[in-house]
Amino acid sequence: MTLLSNPTETSIPGPSLEDFEDAKRVLEGVAQETPMEYSRYLEEVLGVPVYLKCENLQRTGAYKIRGAYYCISKLSDDQKAKGVVAASAGNHAQGVAFAAKEQGIKATIFTPMGVALPKLQATKAYGADVVLGGDNMLEPFQKAKEFAEKTGAVRIPPFDHPDIIAGQGTVGLEILEQRPDVRTVIVPIGGGGLMAGVASAMRQQAAKLGHTIRVIGVQAENAAPYPQSLKEGHPIEIQVKPTISDGIAVGKPGALNFDIIKDTVDEVVTVSDDETARAILVLLERAKMVVEPSGATGVAAILAGKVKAEGPTTVILSGGNIDPMIMERVISRGLAGAGRYMKMRIPLPDRPGQLAQTSRIVSDNNANVVEVLHTRHGTGLQISQVELELHIETRGPEHAEQVLKALRDEGYEPRTEF
Repeated sequence: MTLLSNPTETSIPGPSLEDFEDAKRVLEGVAQETPMEYSRYLEEVLGVPVYLKCENLQRTGAYKIRGAYYCISKLSDDQKAKGVVAASAGNHAQGVAFAAKEQGIKATIFTPMGVALPKLQATKAYGADVVLGGDNMLEPFQKAKEFAEKTGAVRIPPFDHPDIIAGQGTVGLEILEQRPDVRTVIVPIGGGGLMAGVASAMRQQAAKLGHTIRVIGVQAENAAPYPQSLKEGHPIEIQVKPTISDGIAVGKPGALNFDIIKDTVDEVVTVSDDETARAILVLLERAKMVVEPSGATGVAAILAGKVKAEGPTTVILSGGNIDPMIMERVISRGLAGAGRYMKMRIPLPDRPGQLAQTSRIVSDNNANVVEVLHTRHGTGLQISQVELELHIETRGPEHAEQVLKALRDEGYEPRTEF
């Protein structure tokens, strides 16, 4: 979806370039200037130089501290005395907790029961009072609202606020300082705080420097309200489906975020969970980077061939806070998507030697058996049959097909599941 060419600096709603520069000054010594890492592998894929903006290496593991800290810094002394409150299951919770602690302010965070343990522990470690409740974000949002009304604490929103947007936009200013030749930037989108800030800041700064920037947003296809909203011309609420990219699983764009994005973003694309899992695996193996699913969607869009860059390109890795248990599942999914991990079921005659025979075929074709399940209770089996379930590591799609062909040539009928 192509949206625009090059809006002028004065036509962009929300924070001005001076606001972004003020946020950058306030954040000095608080938010780290994260590195820009060149990726030869992604350059080969995209056809132009590609740089990774590593906000996964930011303090708290994500860019969120930028907006949270700047927003809290703008509060009056009376507001600070009453504390801050937020509802979040992830990086925003950590950002608010960290920012409040740095400024000597009490923070209360409402979060659902299913919050990832590492994020919960980190939020508590930053000194926030954490209140668990609800199976999703509806109850925490309501409880945070009630808490603010009762105590006078200031609610710190995750994305729909000019000071949040100004803080997140400092990522864009850093990119242009580190790589002035960048002409395309690829950014994950949830509610739109990072996207609105980066797009606006870079557009305004690029206009000042006399060149243009192409801005591409990426959403998880199971949580993608922006494409439809941009088509309709106003924020549309959608039903979010399950996705591994939980950090950007937002059902409706922020109002101010949408107004900025519709005027500054050239294109919004979506990626599947399988494409994101593959991107996480590529970042681990090629860039030696641990990146959470939400933060890897930009790389996923490149690998899936869904973006076309113009000139040197920066991809923002927006976060690295991934639950180790989720990481294990995502890596397995990524390996499967790359044809390097295969699960198969093979019906066998119920007689001695069949397990040894199938194992020999797999071994002769230099594949590695990771897991085996031998059962007489598989669906559709005849009384005289058993079922063998094999989990196998291969070197890629061609090697996987070689193993399957060898089994079929010996008279077996393997069925693959992923």
